[in-house]
Formats: sequence, structure tokens, C-alpha cells
Amino acid sequence: MSILGRNAAYNRSHRVATRASTIALILGASTLATSAATPPTALVMAWNIDAISTFDPAQIGEVVTNEIIQNTCDPLVDFDTTDETKVVPRLAKSWDVSEDGKQITFHLQNGMKFPSGNKATAGDLAWSLQRVVKLGLGNAATLTEYGFTKDNVDQMFTAPDDTTLVMKLDKPYPVSLVLQAIAANRVSVLMDRQTIMKNEVNGDMGNKYLATRTECVGPYRLAKWNAGEAVVLQANEDYWGKKPALKQVLVRHVAEAGTQRLLLEKGDIDVARDLTPEDLNDLEKNAGVSVDKVLKPQLLYWNLNNADPIFSKEKVRLALRYLIDYDGLAKTVMANIGVPRASFAQIGAVGALDEKEGQPFKVDLAKAKQLLAEAGYADGFEATLFIGTHSYASPIAQSVQENAAKVGVKLKIERMSNAQLFSRVRGREYQTTIQGWQTGVPDAHGNASRQIYNPDNRIEAKQTMYPSWRSAYFSEDVNKKVDEALFEKDPAKRVQLYHALQRDMMEKGPQAFMFQMYNVAGVRKSLKAWTWNGFRTYYDLASK
Repeated sequence: MSILGRNAAYNRSHRVATRASTIALILGASTLATSAATPPTALVMAWNIDAISTFDPAQIGEVVTNEIIQNTCDPLVDFDTTDETKVVPRLAKSWDVSEDGKQITFHLQNGMKFPSGNKATAGDLAWSLQRVVKLGLGNAATLTEYGFTKDNVDQMFTAPDDTTLVMKLDKPYPVSLVLQAIAANRVSVLMDRQTIMKNEVNGDMGNKYLATRTECVGPYRLAKWNAGEAVVLQANEDYWGKKPALKQVLVRHVAEAGTQRLLLEKGDIDVARDLTPEDLNDLEKNAGVSVDKVLKPQLLYWNLNNADPIFSKEKVRLALRYLIDYDGLAKTVMANIGVPRASFAQIGAVGALDEKEGQPFKVDLAKAKQLLAEAGYADGFEATLFIGTHSYASPIAQSVQENAAKVGVKLKIERMSNAQLFSRVRGREYQTTIQGWQTGVPDAHGNASRQIYNPDNRIEAKQTMYPSWRSAYFSEDVNKKVDEALFEKDPAKRVQLYHALQRDMMEKGPQAFMFQMYNVAGVRKSLKAWTWNGFRTYYDLASK
């Protein structure tokens, strides 16, 4: 970083610090703004959290909020900390599967309570799952894609007693996939029905109330959220499991990577989450800091609105793939942040192409020019490219903008907050964007079922949790192939079906995938047992 850049970042860190007195009072640590050490009972983290819009598990769609809800609300089962392909008990201490594979019976932990003091029961959990479907918000898709509907959900999730939950399925879906996609997902958290329904407004089942609150069973509870400033979590004293070692978690909104780095070096935070490759390289030489990263199932992609006449053409979409400098970006902007990936199935997923075959593209301006001419755009076209506030978004956008200009395509880059970007995309109010999507399962079906499968492409259907719907992409043939792969009993043949889908979509698909992302953090060595895998970050395991 240049001296000028470092001074600018230092000044920004002081602006961030001016807000810290309020946060310090929340934590009960009045010296937080000036001390070079974080409180001994708190985890303090800097992260760009401007995408947060709600804490309702029925509606959450952002990576940041998902991580927070995972640490405040336990799901039925969890991903193993050391092997993300395995699930382990959480709310459910055990489960049984019927011979026909169409019923799973979960046996819940004993003695669970909500932070309100109310007893937590299987009946509350059945209601929590039913609520997601009945509200019909974004995360309803997690359940409706497995046959749950507003008409049948009351019969499909039942509680014969306080510690038993019965899940019935309309088809014999792969049990491992159901456990990963539903039981380990935020839709299966145990919500405080009594408290939530006391705060219902006009039949919203507590949706407005939960916009700024968590009412569930988990190691932490949401104590405070100041939009654009901070999230504060407080340990749940009545938690059924092992109590967190650190009583509080403070997530400070810091958008600039340089500011995060300075705060980390000074000891004002324990963890920094949005560092640049340059920051990470320099921090590796810092004796008081370690750099930790794990490949996660999040894909960064060039999102194309297929409802636009330009991007409705397969050859235009293919041409754009030849404008992406995968190798150059991987060595610079994305070093230690992501690995090149052109396939919709993430590395490590069942059915995913290997790293080489999953990224066959390189910059080829002549090929791009040829494809554009064949699509009827020999002279190019003009389009907008929306990006968010992540540090890597702007240089990637500038890279593709420069290559696009060489073939006559003029891209106008517009930067906005992540929350605004997501809102525009969910409303199909865009031409192209650069953004990320993270699946919840280590299986190719996770992304196949969202990125290329589209249950209803009508604008009024508002299938906002399907990136395929957001990009207005619909193919009956692709839908059939996704279903065929899902229900294929032969594991080897199932993998081959997914391989064929990936090859086809790299040529004809609705988006241009660019990178699979790492979860990367700079961590103070005074913080012990920082634990994560591709699907979870475990605040409750950290200690000092």
C-alpha cells in the first residue's frame, strides 16, 4: 500500500473509531475505542456488513446474515467442523429413516429453552418449518423444491411429542441431501412461536418483528444491530449445549480493507474479513497475526439478465466468457481470495468437474468478436454493469470493461451498496452484475437446483431465491436434466449426469462464472480456536 493510501486508510479508521464509544458501552468495555487490546470476553470482528436487511430465517439471503444466524440459531443437524461432507447432531441428537426413504424422524435434545425463558419443543420446530413455507419469502424455495407446499406442510412436519419431529417427503430424495439442504439449513432453526406470534402484525407471522431480532435456540442471541455500524451478539445463558467461551461477539461494519488491516495490526479487532491480496501477503510477516483461509461453496459470477434482448442470445453470453482474464485476475486481484471456476458446481462437491475441466476459458478477443458477430452484434453494444462494495469487485469490473471495449462492447460500471445491488437483482432491474452466490450443500445439486433450474419464470412468481429466476433463465430441458440427476440411484451415473450439465452450461448457461471464493481472515494470535469450514463459522468455539 502506498503512503498516501495508508494515510487515507488510517484517517478512515479514525472515523470508524468515533462510532466505537456506543459499541463499547454495549460491550461493557469503555476503553474499546482507544485500547490496543480487545476485551478478554469478546470476539471483535471487522467486516463489510452493509448487506444485512433482516434476521428472519425465512427471508435471509445474504452470506453475512447467514453466518450470524448460524451462530444465534441452531439447525436440526450441523456440518462436521473437520469434514463438511458429513452431518452431525445439533438440535436433533439422533434420527431414523423409514425403509422407503420418505420419512425422517428426528429425536431432539432435552431441556431446551428460548432466551425468553419459554420451553422449546418439537411443536415449535414443526411450526418454524411450516412458517417458512406459509410466508412464501425467499427461503421457502429451500423447502418447496423438495415437495413441501402451503397445502401439505402441516401434514409433512409434525410433532407427536415435545422431543420428536417427523418429516415426511413426497418422493425418496437422497437422504444425505435432505439432511444437508434442509436439516442443516437456516430454515430448520427452532423459533420461539409464543414470543413471535405475540408480535405478529397483519398476519406476517412475526416477519417485521424478526427484521431486527432473533428468537431461537442457539449459543448466542442478537443483542443489538445498528445498521451501517455494528452487530452485537450476547451469549445465551440458557443454552442447552456447551456455553460459548466468549460472552460477546461484536461485528463492526468496516467497508474498507485498508482500515480493517490497520485495526487488526493495532489490536483493536481480533478478526478482519475483507482483506486484499496485498494486505494478506504483508500480514503473513506480522508475528501477532495469522492468515486463515478455507475454500467455500461460494461462486463469484458475471450475472446476465436473460430477459434483455442482448443477453437472451447464447452466443453473446458465451462471448463474454472469453473476455474474462481468469489467469491474470487469479494472480493479482483474486490471489488468496478465490480460484478460477467457470462451472456452476463448486470444487469439492459431489458431481463437480475437476479444477482443470471446470475452467476451460482464457481471454480470446478474436473468438469473442466472432461470437458477437454471429449473434448479430458485429459492432458490439452498450450495457450497464452493477457492482457492490467488495474490494475485488471494482478491479474485476474494470478488467472485463477494458477487454469488452476491445470488441466494441461498452460497459458502464455503476457501484452501489450490496443491499441495493441485491434489491435490484431480485427485482430483475439490471442488465449485468458481478456478484456472489453460496450454496448450502456439498453436492452439485445445490447449485444446479438454483442456478439453472427455474420452477416458474413468470415475473409475478417472484422466485427471488433462484438466481436462475433473477436472470430470467428458463429451459424445460434443463429442468428435466436437473431432476434426472437428482433421482439417479447409481452414484457413478449421477456424477456423469452432472458433468454433462456443467459442460453444457459453460457453453449455453445464463451466467458466466468466474471464481470460487475463499473465506479469508486475518486473525490475531491472541484469539484461539478460530474454527470454520466451507459451510460454517463457529463463533462459540473461539476463545482467548
